Amino acid sequence: MKAYRAGIVGCGNIFPMHAVSISKLNNVEVVAVCDIKEDRAIKRSEEIGCKYYLDYKEMIEKEDLDVLHICTPHYMHAPIAIYAAHHGLNIMTEKPMSIALDDAKAMIKAAKDNGVTLGVIFQNRYNPGSLLIKKALDSGELGAIKSAKAMVTWDRSDEYYSKSDWKGTWDKEGGGVIIDQAIHTLDLMRWFIGQPIDYIDATISNRAHNKIDVEDSAEGIIKYKNGVVSAFFAINYYTYDAPVEIELHCENGIAKIVGDKATIKFYDGRTYIADKNPNEYIEYGNVKSYWGTSHVKQIQKFYDALENGVKPEIDGEEALKTQEMICGIYQSGKEGRKIYV
Repeated sequence: MKAYRAGIVGCGNIFPMHAVSISKLNNVEVVAVCDIKEDRAIKRSEEIGCKYYLDYKEMIEKEDLDVLHICTPHYMHAPIAIYAAHHGLNIMTEKPMSIALDDAKAMIKAAKDNGVTLGVIFQNRYNPGSLLIKKALDSGELGAIKSAKAMVTWDRSDEYYSKSDWKGTWDKEGGGVIIDQAIHTLDLMRWFIGQPIDYIDATISNRAHNKIDVEDSAEGIIKYKNGVVSAFFAINYYTYDAPVEIELHCENGIAKIVGDKATIKFYDGRTYIADKNPNEYIEYGNVKSYWGTSHVKQIQKFYDALENGVKPEIDGEEALKTQEMICGIYQSGKEGRKIYV
């Protein structure tokens, strides 16, 4: 018997990142999957060799699960997580936590009230480049951050949106380029700075898509309470998915991420470089390459935390900081004013 019985709700594109990651762990077994689209549920259940359900509540009630992995459209993250928590399940949900800030807080409360663990996927924090920069910042080697910038220029066509029944909607996806494409990059920048946000001043607009109402471009600043001002620019009407960029101007040097590669150039002439390790390649199947291989690292750490009775590194409270930032960008963009967080 495996130590943990896991279920996965949502059998779409992100499903393999969880299913394959779990298959690498010795103490976890996927015993059931769920999707409202039966063809998807059947396909995934056959891949794994487990039961399938069309109703996540039925799966939870029948399968004696320890952990529920949530891989559904954004608007379902909160209600599924809260239901699972009230039934004593630990939860690992894909980003974003939710669409609305109040829902994210309700998820945290439900987990606390029921003594279960809530984890949120931000796997890029476990990339070698991200860890190199974070270590140099935490050790003080880079000195204080003076300013920061982030850029995401990707391609999401009208055809991309027309193939989905939830993408590109305010009520189901919760937005566009910010909450979907740019969220990981913005999370990394916020994590590097590591300070509470003072205010956000942003603009959002739809400039190149006919099929959606949500934003396909966004820019602005995020000012932190320690005085650091970070700038961001994100669009999803470029002609290809260009490598994301983050730059931190620090007292002792400049740290930069381009795609997966991180470079730190110190003013004393030293240079540190970290890139993805080809020996860490994991075959997730037909998934987007920029999702990387770090899902398995974060999911492993989540189960290690359960095993040791401690909080995971990215729990609900930690992920809430990024959720507040994302919601603040949208509120500022919609209302046309600074939003104090």
